[in-house]
Amino acid sequence: MNKKESGSFSSVISINPYKKTYFSGESNLISEIKSPQFAKEQFAISYLNTNEFITAQIAVSKNISQEDIFDTITMQAYDELGLDEAVEYAIQYVENFNHSDEDNRLFHVFVVEPLALDTTFTNAIDTIKYIDVIIPTPLLLKSLYTKDIILNGGVHCFIYFQENDAFVTLYSQKEFLYTKSLPYSLLEMHERFCELYGEKISYESFQDFFTQQTLKETSSDYKLYFIKLYKEIFASVNDILTYTKRAFDIEKFEHLYIGTQLDTLMKFDEMLEAELSVQASDFDFTYGFEHKDVYVDQLHYLMQLYVLSDPQEQYISNFSIYHRPPKFIKRESGKFLTLIAASLLIAFAYPVTYWSLTYTQMLQYSLLQEKYNDLHKKKVTREVMIKNTLADKAKVTTLLDIERKEYTQKKNTLSKIHDVKVNYPMKAKLLAMFTKDLNKFGVNLQDISYTQANHAKEFTLSLNALNDKKITQLIEYLTKIHDKKFKFSLKEISYDEDEQRYTSALKVKIL
Repeated sequence: MNKKESGSFSSVISINPYKKTYFSGESNLISEIKSPQFAKEQFAISYLNTNEFITAQIAVSKNISQEDIFDTITMQAYDELGLDEAVEYAIQYVENFNHSDEDNRLFHVFVVEPLALDTTFTNAIDTIKYIDVIIPTPLLLKSLYTKDIILNGGVHCFIYFQENDAFVTLYSQKEFLYTKSLPYSLLEMHERFCELYGEKISYESFQDFFTQQTLKETSSDYKLYFIKLYKEIFASVNDILTYTKRAFDIEKFEHLYIGTQLDTLMKFDEMLEAELSVQASDFDFTYGFEHKDVYVDQLHYLMQLYVLSDPQEQYISNFSIYHRPPKFIKRESGKFLTLIAASLLIAFAYPVTYWSLTYTQMLQYSLLQEKYNDLHKKKVTREVMIKNTLADKAKVTTLLDIERKEYTQKKNTLSKIHDVKVNYPMKAKLLAMFTKDLNKFGVNLQDISYTQANHAKEFTLSLNALNDKKITQLIEYLTKIHDKKFKFSLKEISYDEDEQRYTSALKVKIL
């Protein structure tokens, strides 16, 4: 418990809202709670997975005053991230001091949809009523530096696999730099493994191999396909490191830390070090806590450590909307009852003063009655003025409706013109992009058509190749690379005996 909170709370309850696990920390002992309950003396902390928020780095002029920082960041976030202006997003930020921009202040901004908070934390709130802090997962790692668990500086990369998420987070000189969600949570790993293996196996069987086997010692049929899976994961990590190295001008990565939410025998750090040629270690630190014979998720350790750290050394980015009410004496009802109690005490202690106050109130009543009569006259006069003004307003409203209709017609015309100017270059850009992919796999484009109905835009590419595998490999590649931008559909691949080539019609729907 930090200094500010130690007087109010005797324990810390850390919450994993995705697996619904709860751990209580008291002094230096951590224990799992199977049936958590609300308690006034416990401080509650939870976190948001990286796949539940948007993060970006936003520059704000140093000329902006501190009281206007939040409004400025909010407006820039909506503009630069293309947020829906009809939605009131939850926005938090922390300042980045490790930069050389003399004109601007840089901020790491985190954006969350309010519905995501309600969906994620409903069960926890039903159980313990309040959550004091909800923090983005990457910011929890700051505690490793503030508590001197990691002493050296440089650029460190943290890779962690959970059941519902996986992330890569970078810290430079002990400060947060970058984070990205990986599409390889344990559930997603299981699905991808089944694709590679060519057969659906249970998630439990996948977990058993994942936690209890090592690639060096096992002779299981799964071994080869797990190797393929891990190589895909490490390739994705390498792509992220390559991007960040270029984007943030990083000379080298000092150390990589990799771990999982499950207790596993697999030596991911050794495999990662061999694949990327960067020194790596297990994401498992000596936090100074004692625990009974139960495996504790690293994020539970980090949440407990966060609360114990000095607030001035931590990142403050709290998304909680489930705050506990203020103390009774600070509530309006508490103030009211306190005032009544004080009034009664004064009345009984000083009866003469009580009667004097009564007489004074009578005089005040008389004065207020006179003021009321004057105000009533003004009220009647102004009601007449308002009635006339409303009549004028009705006339102006009629004229405004006519102008709005004309505006709508002109707006629709401009929208059509804009659609022609914007969409046609966009189509050419998309065709150029797909042409590169076709050439890459040796597939020819025989014909192309474009349709648009009900705001749905779709290309139909007539393909042919000497080998049907080239077409299937192309589809697998496009689906993997552009899965969030396009939807691909291919009914069949046929063989043209006259041309001696395989043909197919690939439909590409723009999402």
